[in-house]
Amino acid sequence: MLSTIGTLVQRRIMEIFQTLKLAKKTSKDDYYTHMRLVLLAIGAVGALGFVIQMLGELFLD
Repeated sequence: MLSTIGTLVQRRIMEIFQTLKLAKKTSKDDYYTHMRLVLLAIGAVGALGFVIQMLGELFLD
């Protein structure tokens, strides 16, 4: 039983290392593009929340 679990853990660790070997580092341009999209999405959600809050204050008071 323990040897089976040990074998499964060892196999999983080897799969993780193989995946890390295949992974490539993103370029600076891709990183900045992704960062801009994330910040834009955070800003859009914040703006939407602000508008909803203002409408709630306007109509509920």
